Amino acid sequence: MLLITEQIYQRIFTHAESTYPEECCGLLLGKITETAAQVITVQTTENNWSGNRKNRFSIAPEVLLQAQKSARENQLEIIGIYHSHPDHAAIPSEIDRQLAWSGYTYLIISVVSGRAIDLQAWRLDEGEQFQPVKIL
Repeated sequence: MLLITEQIYQRIFTHAESTYPEECCGLLLGKITETAAQVITVQTTENNWSGNRKNRFSIAPEVLLQAQKSARENQLEIIGIYHSHPDHAAIPSEIDRQLAWSGYTYLIISVVSGRAIDLQAWRLDEGEQFQPVKIL
């Protein structure tokens, strides 16, 4: 289960709409308990992909390291990554699955014609297949 506030939800939607028709990306910072992952804040990041950003994203390694350090200083951790799918559904692609890290929650935002319309959460299972995560 993923706990996320309306304010954070809207911040992610705004970021996704502002980068359309390219994919946006960012980090979910929060805490993980036995029953849920709670998003406390998000860190928007630049899409560092060197090719076509309409269907791929990358977060620079130095950005990840700095975010991890900052999160630790605030008693938080990186609990996941979000990115948008311009003009596609909020379901993981095969590339998303291949590049995903176990232990993280992935939020995918569907942005159609510049408007964010859906957000879904996903996690890899033991077989490295994405499974839906309930959002509260």
